[in-house]
Amino acid sequence: MLLALMAGQALAQQAFISPMETPAQHSAQAIRAPLNALARAGERLVAAGQRGHILFSDDGKDWVQAQVPVSSDLTALAFPSTEQGWAVGHEGVVLHSGDGGKTWSKQLDGRQIADLLVKHYGNPANPDDPGAQRLKQDAELFLAQGADKPLLDVWFEDHRNGFVVGAFNLILRTADGGQTWTPWLDRVDNPRAMHLYGLRPAAGSLFMVGEQGLVLKLDAARQRFASLELPYQGTLFGVLGDDNLILVYGLRGNAYRSLDGGASWSRAETGIEAGITGGVIAEDGSVVLTGQTGQLLRSTDRGATFSLVQVDRVVPNFAMAPVVGGAVALAGLGGVRIQNFKQ
Repeated sequence: MLLALMAGQALAQQAFISPMETPAQHSAQAIRAPLNALARAGERLVAAGQRGHILFSDDGKDWVQAQVPVSSDLTALAFPSTEQGWAVGHEGVVLHSGDGGKTWSKQLDGRQIADLLVKHYGNPANPDDPGAQRLKQDAELFLAQGADKPLLDVWFEDHRNGFVVGAFNLILRTADGGQTWTPWLDRVDNPRAMHLYGLRPAAGSLFMVGEQGLVLKLDAARQRFASLELPYQGTLFGVLGDDNLILVYGLRGNAYRSLDGGASWSRAETGIEAGITGGVIAEDGSVVLTGQTGQLLRSTDRGATFSLVQVDRVVPNFAMAPVVGGAVALAGLGGVRIQNFKQ
């Protein structure tokens, strides 16, 4: 009996194929599965979610499933141009599309990231430096634990320069469209290695948010993300902004805005207590937020106050994107919905 059990376990181990190596299965129900990410590629909408599903639509109604080489759950999308796009997700996968989201190739995964970290931090120039030793230990731990660290957001300034961020202060930068990646763990004021959930440009700089009220601003001269003081210690899921507005949002309906580059912050009146999972600035300039329990909030005073928008269906939303004409698209449970704002 014991030999049979051991043989069965061995066969099961041999039969396991990592999601990083398994292409996403095509399914007519993919558009109805949970979708975690949404982005615009020109006028096209691209959505991504569980089991490597990526779908695209040119009218917001008819959706086509893309060819994806992994079945890892995907968490975020970024399209700096109509054709060039990136997706990230669990197992540390980074995917690239050069045709507006129709087909994808894998650029990076968690195993490769661990190797990069060990190569970058494994032989510090100053072995007596406690910070360098900690980075070395972190890199070795990443390698030992395997590809189990998710990437949680991606942002590209253009078709060459971008960042991916994720759990335990994981951050990498590329300057060649993802052909090569450089670890930036040592360039972030995050000594407790808190998770990094989102990054976006605002007020002429790049901002990043994470656990326990973590807000960071890229110091372009020093090439380092410097921490900012925020009067809130809860987890932040995202950041948005324009030429002078910065708005960060997260747990329990909390959102804070700054109009002075992050030097000072004031609490936005959202009127809800559920976590805020997505936010955009619509084409009409209004700030729109969505919550994990399905609420949709809109501000016409640059994020100072928000009012509830009546929606046709109240379902959890995980991501959103502005749509041509002033509406917004919402992604979450049950697919993608277009929400117009009544005048």
